[in-house]
Amino acid sequence: MTDEPVSFLSEDESWNRLSGVALGRLVTSFADEPEIFPVNFAVQDRTVLFRTAEGTKLFSAVAHRTVVFEADDHNVAEGWSVIVRGRAKLMKTDAEIAQAERAQVMPWTGPPKPHYVRVIPSEITGRHFKFGPDLGS
Repeated sequence: MTDEPVSFLSEDESWNRLSGVALGRLVTSFADEPEIFPVNFAVQDRTVLFRTAEGTKLFSAVAHRTVVFEADDHNVAEGWSVIVRGRAKLMKTDAEIAQAERAQVMPWTGPPKPHYVRVIPSEITGRHFKFGPDLGS
């Protein structure tokens, strides 16, 4: 990292940061309106994997060409944010589901979430922030 207040993360650094947290946000579109869904997730083979039930999240994720996924974290001195753009794919085959189950993404709340969705990235970007005095003063 540099001493700059904002620096860009490499692709490897971005995946490493994502691998260290479990809660992110999936951004989709439904009826031409943006939708955002908090999801617990895992990184598996440089993809983002989450579970969901039937409903708007599942439909809007797999019905569109592109989704955006974001996760971040911070402490009192610094923070980071990683954004993954890609295509969401519903895991359907026995082999896909078996691989997804190895990631051990466990739902945090009911109802049951039987569907695995994988975000296959077309782009990943990340930024690291060092907090400090207001530079606009």
